[in-house]
Amino acid sequence: MNTANTEMDDDLREEYDLSQLRLRKTGSGRKAFQGVDVHLDPDVAEMFPSSEAVNEALRFLIRITRHKTVG
Repeated sequence: MNTANTEMDDDLREEYDLSQLRLRKTGSGRKAFQGVDVHLDPDVAEMFPSSEAVNEALRFLIRITRHKTVG
């Protein structure tokens, strides 16, 4: 059985608290900290200047779809 030494020999000062350190991966596989990443095809993306515009269009589509199914 391989037992690892849990104590580390390092030069970190005792006042450094790394327990709250958040690591952020880079690249396409990283986790977003807020929201969901959606990739639009170029022809669709050119119609929307920002993510807010995309959200507004999708909310409008949701509203009219619900209205047609209810009424």
